[in-house]
Amino acid sequence: MTTTRDNAPPLSSPPPNARRGSVFERLAGFSYRHRWSAVLLWIVVVAAATGASTAVGSAYHNDFSLPGTDAQAARTVLERHGSGQATDATLQIVVKDERGVREKTVHARVEGLLDTVEKLPGVTDVRSPYEERAAVSADGAVAYATVTLDGTAENADREEVLKIIDTVRAAQGDGLTAAVGGEAARGAEEGGGGPAEGAGMLGALVILVFLFGSLVAASLPVVTALFAVGSSIGLIALASHVANVADFTPPIMMLVGLGVGIDYALLIFSRHRAELLHGAEPEQAARTALDAAGRTVFFAGCTVIIALMGLVVLGLGSLQGVALAVALTVLVTMAASLTLLPALLALFGRRIQRQVTRRAAKATRPEGARWRALATAVQKRPWTALLVSAVALGALAAPALDLRLGFADAGNDAPAKSSRQAYDLLAEGFGPGFNGPLIVVADGGGDQAGAAVRRALENTDGIAAATAPIPTRDAAVSTVIAFPESAPQAEATSDLVDRLRSDVLPPVERATGADLLVGGPTAATEDFAATVADRMPLFVAVVVGLSMVLLLLVFRSVLIPVKAALLNLVSIGAALGVITLVFQHGWFGVEPGPVEAFIPVMIFAIVFGLSMDYEVFLLSRIHEEWERTQDPEGAVREGLAATGKVITAAAAIMIVVFSAFVLSPDRMLQQFGLGLAVAILLDAVVIRCLIVPAVMQLLGRRAWWLPAPLARILPKVRLERA
Repeated sequence: MTTTRDNAPPLSSPPPNARRGSVFERLAGFSYRHRWSAVLLWIVVVAAATGASTAVGSAYHNDFSLPGTDAQAARTVLERHGSGQATDATLQIVVKDERGVREKTVHARVEGLLDTVEKLPGVTDVRSPYEERAAVSADGAVAYATVTLDGTAENADREEVLKIIDTVRAAQGDGLTAAVGGEAARGAEEGGGGPAEGAGMLGALVILVFLFGSLVAASLPVVTALFAVGSSIGLIALASHVANVADFTPPIMMLVGLGVGIDYALLIFSRHRAELLHGAEPEQAARTALDAAGRTVFFAGCTVIIALMGLVVLGLGSLQGVALAVALTVLVTMAASLTLLPALLALFGRRIQRQVTRRAAKATRPEGARWRALATAVQKRPWTALLVSAVALGALAAPALDLRLGFADAGNDAPAKSSRQAYDLLAEGFGPGFNGPLIVVADGGGDQAGAAVRRALENTDGIAAATAPIPTRDAAVSTVIAFPESAPQAEATSDLVDRLRSDVLPPVERATGADLLVGGPTAATEDFAATVADRMPLFVAVVVGLSMVLLLLVFRSVLIPVKAALLNLVSIGAALGVITLVFQHGWFGVEPGPVEAFIPVMIFAIVFGLSMDYEVFLLSRIHEEWERTQDPEGAVREGLAATGKVITAAAAIMIVVFSAFVLSPDRMLQQFGLGLAVAILLDAVVIRCLIVPAVMQLLGRRAWWLPAPLARILPKVRLERA
């Protein structure tokens, strides 16, 4: 990506057809000349994807299976032998009345409610609390009925579940409190991004208007991103019919697609604007912008896709679908930036040229003067800038050492939600552990195995109660449900699961000959978190290794890739530290709880890829100046002067888009949005503007060192224009 200094004389680019340009330049020329065809093609793509997905619908499916874990093995055994415990397709209707649920009037109201619910669509069975003594609390004030649904909790019909919730709420009053609990109820009450997408786009548009001083110019990156995201949503909805795509994928796609789409289009448009300032005609400016910034966008997009594909090595079905969907979104976004944006530049080229020229005439200082001054200040005291920044990032990253993975449950929901109210009522009536029972499966050993398991559980510290053995339909397997004394998310419950598997149950296995497995939602959460933690090093090694190889090829330097990898890891660590403080320790009034188990790997994959945008954009400009002047200090100054404004603006847009998702009612999206926003903020401000100039100053010429034997065998890959 060859560029010139912002205070250099006008470029003397050859006419558009004077030479055969690169693929990117020819692509820009084609889109520019066939502007209406390019725009029409994208309209057709969006309309076709949206129309097809609307016609056939989506088939999002949550696959949280974990082959090789105890919880998954327990579920498989129960499914094979026909046990109702193998599925979470149930709801709990929890009722409370201070007069006692067995009081005649209360009894009649509860039974009437259950009769109404049983007739609702999607309900296959309702088990009344009056049929089972254990379903009524010791003081008689709280009771629960079990509603069996048609399907699984992950894929229950949302409208049918909401109808049940509304029916139960309508039955409240005159001293009776009623709520609906269970994973299906939580899923039905969870919202998507809500107003987050609109707030993010509005904030991005405001920043772009301030940056370019024109609503038309500011709109082009936003329009490009909207086309890309609109196409991706339809394509992923169609892909969900043939692949496992989780139902929380669309808001994540929009989150990443809007941020990346505006970011990529901004990088290209900023170069187009620079070429106009240098005196180029609109068409040549577009061709040069694609030939230069387009290469950076292509490389950065490929890096993001590689990082996302690294999630495949984790072997987690629920994440693989999300990774593929977000990777497709980035791919479509990259295509829109390289084909649709040049067409839009052709449609509005002359108007944008006049606005750019008019604004430049009013400027009182050269472009990049402030960033050049900042680089000079950092270069004067590189150790100070490096150490202060490193200490600050280290302090932010330190809480991540205490990161506890898990999944939020109804106890983390808003108090107004029915699932949270049911959770609190069950904890009040039956103890905190009632919301997270452990299901111990005895495969073989006959009735004696189930009885032995129950005795062992009742004598275990941390177990409040254990049910009698429940046989499967074929009587080959029995299950004992154990209720911990601690809440599902408590660390004591995690320790209890480990003790059961390592200390309590192995002697029972040896005595009875049965295979004993600890399952249930709480145990499955522990297994998922442990699996992510165990496979994380391999995932990080794959992503970092491939990214370093790409940087080695592009910049032909050994130290540049090492520096980039280390700094990206530091910014991600700091972002995870902030998430830990806010969501795990409950800062700013947030309900404390574990961090969603897949948040660290998703943030790592996306942030590591996005960080390469700024790394490549900045270093390619520095590299160009270095090759032209062989002056390492001057190269850093001019590189930051030329890119600092664009990097800051692009980062500000991403921060606004990502931060808007903190407004989402969904806890997972809140964590995701906050983590991405913090990581981008630190990467763009602290790392790119302070640490990179300081490190490059300290390395000097050594920054571009490459051993001669390696230089001979490495292929030459250039981001700069020849």
